[in-house]
Amino acid sequence: MPAARTLRTRTAVAAPAVAALILGTLAVATPAGAATPVNEQSAKELPGSHPAWATAQADTGAVADSVQSTARVYLAGQNQAGLAALAKAVSDVNSPDYGKFLSAEDAKAKFGATPAQVKAVTAWLTGAGLKVTDQTAHYLEVSGTTGALTKAFGAPIHTYRTADGTHRAPARDAVVPASVADAVLGVADLTDTHHKAVSQAVSVKDAEQGAQARSALASPEAARPAALPTVPTCADNGYASKMAKGAPAGYEKNEPFAPCSYTPTQLRKAYGITDAKVTGKGARIAIIDAYALGTMEQDANHFAKLHGDKPFAKGQYTEVVSKDKWNHQSDCGDWSGEEALDVEMAHGLAPDAKVTYVGADSCLDGDLNAALAKVVDGHLADIVSNSWGEIMHGKSGDLDPAVIAADNQLFELGSVEGISFTVSSGDCGDSSPGAAATGVNCEKDTNQAQADWPSASPWVTSVGGTALELADKSGKYGHEVSMGDQRSVLSADGKSWTPMPGAFYFGGGGGVSKDFQQPWYQKGVVPKSVSMTAADGTKSLTPLRATPDVAMSGDLVAATLVGYTPDKGAYSEGGYGGTSVAAPEYAAVLADTIQERGGRAVGFANPAIYDRAGTKAFHDVNNAAVHTPFGNVVDLGMVGGQLKVRLYKIGADYGLNTSKGYDTATGVGTPNGADYFASFKLAKKH
Repeated sequence: MPAARTLRTRTAVAAPAVAALILGTLAVATPAGAATPVNEQSAKELPGSHPAWATAQADTGAVADSVQSTARVYLAGQNQAGLAALAKAVSDVNSPDYGKFLSAEDAKAKFGATPAQVKAVTAWLTGAGLKVTDQTAHYLEVSGTTGALTKAFGAPIHTYRTADGTHRAPARDAVVPASVADAVLGVADLTDTHHKAVSQAVSVKDAEQGAQARSALASPEAARPAALPTVPTCADNGYASKMAKGAPAGYEKNEPFAPCSYTPTQLRKAYGITDAKVTGKGARIAIIDAYALGTMEQDANHFAKLHGDKPFAKGQYTEVVSKDKWNHQSDCGDWSGEEALDVEMAHGLAPDAKVTYVGADSCLDGDLNAALAKVVDGHLADIVSNSWGEIMHGKSGDLDPAVIAADNQLFELGSVEGISFTVSSGDCGDSSPGAAATGVNCEKDTNQAQADWPSASPWVTSVGGTALELADKSGKYGHEVSMGDQRSVLSADGKSWTPMPGAFYFGGGGGVSKDFQQPWYQKGVVPKSVSMTAADGTKSLTPLRATPDVAMSGDLVAATLVGYTPDKGAYSEGGYGGTSVAAPEYAAVLADTIQERGGRAVGFANPAIYDRAGTKAFHDVNNAAVHTPFGNVVDLGMVGGQLKVRLYKIGADYGLNTSKGYDTATGVGTPNGADYFASFKLAKKH
């Protein structure tokens, strides 16, 4: 599925990194020759505001002072350290303040920006000649000339040659006046480049189209199966209920057809939701994506009724959408399939929970942050599902530090209110260049193995993916292996497979982030052999944040059924895969958990999750402990008038492996039915 933050369905769209200005901790002298910020003799530097791609060699000169520009100044609010401390205290199952959440109003009063802070920041910006064009509780949007920006931030704006054209950026790190430094969290958009999130979901059809160009990456090896299917086929009576004979060397002699796309009924059964008799009643889920599908409620109701489930009751589904403010649609692409997937999974696994869809005005980081703020400021939900993401480090630069700070601030505010955040971990294994070379939902701009954003945030529940093997048609749980597929394509004459062995095609995201220290809840659960080495091989003297935290079904081979009406099209259904599936699934499980807890919010879920790691509450996904066929003969149907046959090796993620206990492919594991829900009734595992 096309998208930009990336749909997990979140995939990242490559773009030069936006300059982000995060307040430094040390006062520094204004750089020689720099303009001193208005009414100030000294200032504080904003590290990262001068992007790495803006080199002296690429500099083509200063931008004229009269050129119009914009910027976003994020507000720090009051007592940032106190906010983080309270977010931990109310979330930590071992804290006496566990579960003592604040209302949205109290959180704003205690930690939001004060009128005096806003007044001071406004005076500084307007005094430099900038105009405030938009203002929220979290930022000021300003516009004006390049000369005014230079006066405000003490850094001239130049143009630079880049791989995708000429772009503007500060010629050095910017500064802000010391008098407002404590009020400014960060500043974004001093460059004219844009970072975009991508969806973390892919439909079977889209994946097939996206992979055609990669089908000749290696020389074919002759290996014709003894019997080929003549019509599209899938196994509808459980994993390996239909078999194909014959396979290339290195694979098992007989391979199962891929299972038919799973329905919510089967998933509820597999994860014990049906037997636990929980439906999410009394809980509220918010789904955040870009834009909005005009037929979402109608499509979700139609899908539910077609598959034996209840449609939304009156008032159970709502939307928060501002269509008149949509922007960058040509850059972001169509998010309709992602929205349908997220809403139908949330409703499917928690059929009585209220669902609010919040459509961001674009897939750009700033607009997605604003959508998050709407949910947090209005406490619109108990759980927020985010099926999008992006790499933090790329050939064109690093992710804007202001975006990281602004998102984390909202996650912390949500945590003190008792809001849970589930985030897709990605669909590109370790997000390395090797994975991106052949993966269908990877950001090609990546320059290293890494954990994605916002999955890497210490304040979200990062949800990885598995390939779920059902024991029978009803949905009885069989086994799970990590979400990861190597793929070969049978030639039109049926005499060879290309490439052989298969190339990486699709896989759950994860890894150890070098950008964040290990959060308290992972201590003692994530082995130091994992946490002391970042995904890119960087060694650390202290443990680091590891992702994902949990996992659920999301593989493209063991796909999930989704139905919706595309713009100017007709309603249809198809299989989808990605951690975009897993994130709303786990959001629904948290809604079911709230019902099991008698309506008590879970809040930030990670401390409770890790408190139960290694217990019967979770399936410990360990590929080595499960006998899973090495491949699947999969018929994806007719493509270009020809029947296409695919051979997949599953449980083969790129750079990520499963093991007993915590691992970077599936975290602590997947929810284990009645044991999971019974465990979460209590504050602690005991």
